[in-house]
Amino acid sequence: MRTRFVLIQTSHAGNVGGVARAMKVMGFDDLVLVQPRWANVLRREETIQRASGANDVLANARIVDTLDEALEGMSHLCATAMTPRDFGPPTRTPREHFDGLLGAAEPPQGVAFLFGSERFGMRNEDVYRCHVALSIPTAPDFGSLNLAAAVQLIAYDWRLALGGFAPPAVVAQRPQADAKALSGMLDHLEQALVAVDFLDPTAPKKLMPRLNQLFNRAAPSDEEVHILRGVAKAMLQVAQKAKR
Repeated sequence: MRTRFVLIQTSHAGNVGGVARAMKVMGFDDLVLVQPRWANVLRREETIQRASGANDVLANARIVDTLDEALEGMSHLCATAMTPRDFGPPTRTPREHFDGLLGAAEPPQGVAFLFGSERFGMRNEDVYRCHVALSIPTAPDFGSLNLAAAVQLIAYDWRLALGGFAPPAVVAQRPQADAKALSGMLDHLEQALVAVDFLDPTAPKKLMPRLNQLFNRAAPSDEEVHILRGVAKAMLQVAQKAKR
């Protein structure tokens, strides 16, 4: 299924770069600009800086004169409009609409998301030609979203609907130290605690068994046991110097 993001009469170059970045992190790369304020917007320094590495999206982006050109090959059009229209397509939240769209008997082959000017939003005539007006749920008393932020939210919800990406592979955990290593570390630590007068060897009570249980729950690795033995060694050295 093809996905396209269409920016209509965008006035801020930085927003174009921000949109490119938002698209790339969600795995989309089809960007079309309709009559942007700057003819060289894709090459402007502010655009490139805000893209933050999504230069391939900018390189593939197209600038066209009409919305018809921008929508060529797209079969399902999604307007983005915070204010519902009295006439026109139904207003739905992105997730609500995406669930129904992908669950249809014949899902569309191409989906386009349309975003209007930062100053005026989408024109009514552009909204009317769309199949749905997507409205991002926001706080009732403040629904103003930056253009790139709005694209990021729509792109995220759409990517989730398409199946999302697998999370990064978890770094393999280090193997847990064996009982012998843990016992040796506890003996070393006990010597250090006695040396610094924290533990009275004549009345140890249950300090060491409690520490044993603590480290059993922590399940330290061999490397972590070595670190703890290093701490015990340093405590013994400091105690010896203090008693000279």
